[in-house]
Amino acid sequence: MAAYLIISAKISDRDRFISGYGVAAAKLVDQFGGRYVLRAPGAQLLEGEFGDGGSVVISEWNDKAAALRFWNSPEYAEVRKLREGIADVQVVLIEAPRIDGSDA
Repeated sequence: MAAYLIISAKISDRDRFISGYGVAAAKLVDQFGGRYVLRAPGAQLLEGEFGDGGSVVISEWNDKAAALRFWNSPEYAEVRKLREGIADVQVVLIEAPRIDGSDA
């Protein structure tokens, strides 16, 4: 079953975030076998407390174990430091069948 990392972020310095963390994280997502299925800045908050203008990113992985290998890797631990002080982040990992049914 596919796994999805769903990340919502309130970013205070978008240029620094994208040029540092964004570029480095994207390389690692690819290296660890994930792929982005959504990258969207400027989310409109309809309920909750995260705030308007946040960004949402969803990456798809072959399974939960693959997503956790990426998330818990020493390489990603280093990249994660690039967002310190410039982004408040919430991350959720879920498993779900692919919409196209390829892993049903």
